[in-house]
Amino acid sequence: MFNFCKNEHFNTIDFVRKFMKLIQFFYQKMKDNSQNLGKNGEEEAVKYLEKNGLKIIELNWRFGKLEIDIIAKDKEELVIVEVKTRATDAFGEPEVFVDKKKQKRLIKAANAYIHQVDFNGETRFDVVSVLEKNSKLIVKHIPNAFAPSII
Repeated sequence: MFNFCKNEHFNTIDFVRKFMKLIQFFYQKMKDNSQNLGKNGEEEAVKYLEKNGLKIIELNWRFGKLEIDIIAKDKEELVIVEVKTRATDAFGEPEVFVDKKKQKRLIKAANAYIHQVDFNGETRFDVVSVLEKNSKLIVKHIPNAFAPSII
């Protein structure tokens, strides 16, 4: 059998198993860090919005597979908020990741929420961008980030 080294006690299969466990360990750590960063970003977004006068109604509201991060009210206006958190802006600011596909999913979820609670007022879609820089979270609120198209 082929060995990676000349040590007779070295077993290639054991090495591969241990190496795969190591990869799984680091993958899980990265996944946990990403989930924690996302949760921290949402918490910062809530603090920011409340500090700026919005009343939080729902967090992580679900409709089937669709989710709205934050549903809030700004006076009488319903505000649907998508929170994007990133550890780096190397690939762009967090808000640029709210693409057309994500917007359509948010609009669909918002329509379901509006019908569920029988809301009859104005609705807007905001994005809160949270970027980690020097171990601090920087929050940027983009009101009216996009509007549903009439198609």
